[in-house]
Amino acid sequence: MDGPGDEAVDMPSPVSPAPPLFVTRDRSLLDELLRLAAAAGVTPDVASDATGALRGWGRAPLVLVGVDVAEELARAAPPRRRGAHLVAVGPVPDETFRTALRIGAEDIATLPRSEDWLVESMTDLHEPTTTAVTIGVIGGSGGAGATTFACALGQLAGRRNASVVIDTDPLGPGVDRVLGLDDHPGIRWDALQATTGRLSARTLRDALPRRHGAGVLSWAPGSASSLQAFAVRQALSAAQRGHGLVVLDLARSRDRLIDELVARCDRVVVLVKPTVPGVASAVRLCESIRRGGSLGLVVRGRGIDTSEIASVTQVPVVTAMSDQRGLAEAIDLGAGPLRGGRGPLARAARTVLESTGG
Repeated sequence: MDGPGDEAVDMPSPVSPAPPLFVTRDRSLLDELLRLAAAAGVTPDVASDATGALRGWGRAPLVLVGVDVAEELARAAPPRRRGAHLVAVGPVPDETFRTALRIGAEDIATLPRSEDWLVESMTDLHEPTTTAVTIGVIGGSGGAGATTFACALGQLAGRRNASVVIDTDPLGPGVDRVLGLDDHPGIRWDALQATTGRLSARTLRDALPRRHGAGVLSWAPGSASSLQAFAVRQALSAAQRGHGLVVLDLARSRDRLIDELVARCDRVVVLVKPTVPGVASAVRLCESIRRGGSLGLVVRGRGIDTSEIASVTQVPVVTAMSDQRGLAEAIDLGAGPLRGGRGPLARAARTVLESTGG
């Protein structure tokens, strides 16, 4: 169910780059390069001689020259450029290196050893050059509402640009459930932790459960397990390259992976309940993560004065908010925490986004 103000937004479409250029007459080498291009999701231009190579030499972002035409191309004296490489199957004789220098190739990639590098290089042609603002959200104490606030940030930002909320707490309520995306098809942590290799930004963004610009990465029902560090690093890197905002719903458990994620955030928001136990717990948590990203507090509810909370935690209060009426109903209906753009939760989320640049 979609609430007022939840108009669909256009997903950002990266500008299509010029295709890479393959230069070879060796059919077996070309078949291998085309296979790697398919794995990277690119369609190259292909030339079979020096004349064809020169036509696309300055336009292609990446040029792969087969050793079979390297000498011919060297005689044509192409202008020096970055991103040109010789490609061969298996070892090459010493004189090939001299030919590589003559055409200005940066190196010689040999197959199959260089397959992963070539796929990554071609995949990078699709990647955006900007990096998302990354906000971590963590509860200063249990029940502070960190997951709900993380989802509100993602939902609000997603109305303007692509956002994603990444769940790092296998014992939490699940960000997909809070955003009403638990029954939407898409990739989950269990699938990502079973894969290896580089994850492209476009692949991740297109595969996530998503609505109105806000995507989620969480666990499939009944499959929650501890996170694998390699999968988290790949997913976060791809998310940052493919979205305007990344929100990390951080687990309160202290371990090396959570510490690493905190360090990768532009800002970490700590949700605080203004009670004596809530503030005492927040003091300990803030002290443990103080060396990470820039810290700020969001005080939820009424109680201890915000100036006192800032004083004892030694962390500034970004905003304070009262409890949101109808919040549980909105989540139960699958609308997410923000049914519209108003209310204390929306105002607090907007303040955090504006103060962080998200």
